[in-house]
Amino acid sequence: MHSRPRIVIIGGGISGLTSAHYLHRRLGDGVQVTLVEGGPRLGGKIATVPFGGQAVDVGPDALMVRSPVVATLIDDLGLGDLVVEPNAGGARIWSRGKLRRLPAGTLFGIPDRLLPLLWSGLLSPSGVARAALDIVLPRRPGPKPADPTIAELVRPRMGAEVFDRLVDPLLGGVHAGRADELSAHSTAPDIEGLARTNRSLYLALGRRRRAAPPKTGGAALVTLRGGLATLIDALAARLAGDDIRLGSPASLITRTGDGYTVGLADGRNIEADAVVLAASAGVAAELLGGESPELAAALADVPYVDVATVCLAYPRSAAPAELHGTGFLVPPIEDKLVVGCTWSSAKWPHLANDELVLIRCMVGRRGDNRWLDLDDDTLVDLIHGELVEAMGLTQRPVERHIERWPQGMPQYVVGHQARLDAATTALLALPGIRLTGSSYRGVGLASCIVDAERTADSLAALLSGDRPLTEVAS
Repeated sequence: MHSRPRIVIIGGGISGLTSAHYLHRRLGDGVQVTLVEGGPRLGGKIATVPFGGQAVDVGPDALMVRSPVVATLIDDLGLGDLVVEPNAGGARIWSRGKLRRLPAGTLFGIPDRLLPLLWSGLLSPSGVARAALDIVLPRRPGPKPADPTIAELVRPRMGAEVFDRLVDPLLGGVHAGRADELSAHSTAPDIEGLARTNRSLYLALGRRRRAAPPKTGGAALVTLRGGLATLIDALAARLAGDDIRLGSPASLITRTGDGYTVGLADGRNIEADAVVLAASAGVAAELLGGESPELAAALADVPYVDVATVCLAYPRSAAPAELHGTGFLVPPIEDKLVVGCTWSSAKWPHLANDELVLIRCMVGRRGDNRWLDLDDDTLVDLIHGELVEAMGLTQRPVERHIERWPQGMPQYVVGHQARLDAATTALLALPGIRLTGSSYRGVGLASCIVDAERTADSLAALLSGDRPLTEVAS
């Protein structure tokens, strides 16, 4: 190994950039970092564009700051003065013909209070009565699945309506998936833990609420004035001394002695002591298939879903009333194209506009590809029709921006942890290789940042000789 270890990072999204940031924090000037990105820009799915006279995010639009790692990163980058908290009002759910306020006292859609659920109108009276049966139903007999879906935990206890009209839009919306396929262990470990250790979900959530300390501090989700591209720009500025190569997709990783050779699509090679794969699981499988067919097989089994963000600007007079809240989610059972809708100019104070209403719609979820082959005009027409139905809009949009994200969302379906475990075992034979990013331990930006720090700690320990950490998943 060279006196200055050489690390190649593949992928210039939030995971790759923060991995580089934390590697410099751990190893200082004693590390040589080369970051290769196949696309023409840094940021991955973080993208901010001019829209409606504002800087609007067309990928993720919020950052979870409850994690100390994320809050510290924002402070370290000098971005604290740019943090914007959302307006109050909460989200709605489009259910049973109208937008309805999400009732107080839910965890991923599972209620711990019945009266707010009844008053919300989200469920029929019989659906609320069925949810209440969870209080008295006995524990289900027989063995439990080793890796149950969220549906397998919720439906038998609280009924189909709670699952279809609360849990599925909330959890499925986050993952662009279906909660009857998502692994509870990998996507909602809190729900899994409650279900495994308690007879009643409703009573367990009530005990948890009463025992929880009062919430303090600011909002859990924030954004940055100027858009989340501001975070990417700040990270890139910190890496100005590194070798950053845009438009340079990697084509192969081969082991050479104690290190690795990263081949690029243009025929050039980069020698490295260690490699961080901050790309999708599918890309990692292709790059490492020659060195570890077992690893490639585990990674190739992670499915993805195509999604798109459709931003629409409407005249203020098009909305029949002031928008109260942050937007709405749509249960799959409603059979709409729109998965979720953010009222951006109402949610974020810095996007408030006296003349325009800025709306962000997400389309695409597992099992729904109806929109994929639609041209932009047709897609906008259909989405506008659904917004008219949901919100009562009276005019057409005056501006639009459509961002399509092929293979945009990894799906943590049943068996996800087993795939990570198989990858862990296979990586033991490839010291110096690390995997990080949304394919593995959390799809949100905060999860990616936390995992990037863990990745950097692991590599720093290996390269400094402290201990040979080779784990890919905890």
